Amino acid sequence: MSIWTVEAVCTGTARPFNGAELSAITKRPREGTMQVLRDGLAPDEQADRRVHGGPEMALHLYPLDHHAFWRATIGDHPALDEPGGFGSNLAVSGLTEEHVHIGDRFRLGAALIEVSQPRQPCWKIEHRFGAKGMVAAIIRTGRCGWYFRVIDNGEVAAGDSLERISIGAAEWSVAQVFAALIAGKGTPAEYTELANLAALAPKLREKAALKQG
Repeated sequence: MSIWTVEAVCTGTARPFNGAELSAITKRPREGTMQVLRDGLAPDEQADRRVHGGPEMALHLYPLDHHAFWRATIGDHPALDEPGGFGSNLAVSGLTEEHVHIGDRFRLGAALIEVSQPRQPCWKIEHRFGAKGMVAAIIRTGRCGWYFRVIDNGEVAAGDSLERISIGAAEWSVAQVFAALIAGKGTPAEYTELANLAALAPKLREKAALKQG
């Protein structure tokens, strides 16, 4: 299968999250057509641009398929009924980390986007759901989601297609990159490959270069 349906397009605003801390992890479905620009959807916000957002993390997709796993793991939290519950901009079923590769290109509505990196989990996920151990579970299971960069601007709306039009690094799925670089299970040879993988986000290429040994 190379065509999926975008069930929802979600955006958020930076709001108080943990005392004085702000976060835009709560993404809500938007009606109508949204602009897909180099830095992501317009409008969409990220509270801490050092670790979220920007051209290499313009759009986030967290597979809807994983919501059932989390419901069985942490219970029936209301956010699991939300398509953007994990901070995902795009709600899509039937597409997971094992089936997506770094550099894969997709037609998203009228925009062209490219897979750039896995999402590295942080404490905000556990705070959002009020459940300890979620970060460790993501690292253990690889249910991380991923980011896209935007190659060509365009527009998208719920109901549009997400169509894969080319395969990038077929030997490097998002799941494999996550296992190597985030879960720390890579080998020196794999780190060398990743350090030279042009389609991988620069910060992860730098991380791989430091691990080459």
